[in-house]
Amino acid sequence: MPINVLIVDDSAVVRQVLVSQLDGVSGIHVMGTASDPIFARRKMQQQWPDVIILDIEMPRMDGITFLKQLMAERPTPVVICSTLTERGADTTLQAMAAGAVEIITKPKAGLKQFLQQSRQELITAIKAAAVSRPAACRSVARTVAVEASPKLSADSMLPKTQAGKLFQTTDRVVAIGTSTGGTQALEQVLTRLPVDAPGIIVVQHMPAQFTRAFAERLNHVCQVSVREAQNNDRVMPGQVLVAPGGLHMMLRRSGAQYRVEVRDGPVVSRHKPSVDVLFRSVAGAAGPNALGIIMTGMGDDGARGLLEMRQAGAATLGQNEASCVVYGMPKEAFRLGAVEREVALADIPGLITAAPR
Repeated sequence: MPINVLIVDDSAVVRQVLVSQLDGVSGIHVMGTASDPIFARRKMQQQWPDVIILDIEMPRMDGITFLKQLMAERPTPVVICSTLTERGADTTLQAMAAGAVEIITKPKAGLKQFLQQSRQELITAIKAAAVSRPAACRSVARTVAVEASPKLSADSMLPKTQAGKLFQTTDRVVAIGTSTGGTQALEQVLTRLPVDAPGIIVVQHMPAQFTRAFAERLNHVCQVSVREAQNNDRVMPGQVLVAPGGLHMMLRRSGAQYRVEVRDGPVVSRHKPSVDVLFRSVAGAAGPNALGIIMTGMGDDGARGLLEMRQAGAATLGQNEASCVVYGMPKEAFRLGAVEREVALADIPGLITAAPR
């Protein structure tokens, strides 16, 4: 059965281009378009879509209000098609908190050309949304993997860990990697941590313009300090560093301290930042002093890196299928033998704080 898609956007150009990009794609069927949520409702009374592509700023009813109504009535995978601006980032995060499971970012200028060039990104986002479970964990922000791009490994950023060089200490680092469904999952974990929680470093697949707003949003609701990482930031208890979108983040040991290195590089496992890059660096810099956690997400980014962490003596956890929006990344990590223990999302905060510090 094809994925039935409803496009809701007040721009006739956007609707036209999106329809043309999806026309003839195997497994996807555009069941209709609507210029605002009121018109969308009429179409949905006749047939309920599998995935909705939704703009935020529209006449008569904005996308966030519509999204909240939709999730309260019948949770449905929603792909937000949002303008790529700082103001738009905050608004889009509100939409994700309300229940969206994917983001397609669009520029203000050159919109038609951008959408035409982003056809594979759009297709991948729809397919990811279609297999998600939005009621399990209601949000995501991520840079969608482009299937046509070459799939590089962490070798392109740093060499593989050499085992046997590190000794266990009392200084602990927690490394978390997540993607589809990760923004809400991270909020559920981080808001339950005490102010003296061990230092945490996070890769969440997310466009560059969104990571700072995402970190600031978490910082307002958490006891721990949460911020977007900058190069050479120290990893400290009570602080969470979120990798900037569009850059890789790696852990480095500087004497008795841990610091992060933030820099550009090739796309790894079709993502930047890449969880594989972070986890490999943690395996090399911290080894048995680390806890690695792979959470909800589509694809396999992080699975090989988590295996390297486990081989280096780190404790490793994987989010279980029942609590994942998409059981992709944790499933692949479990298949490789990288996951020491599968746990429910609700159990992760306690396991972080229970780790020796």
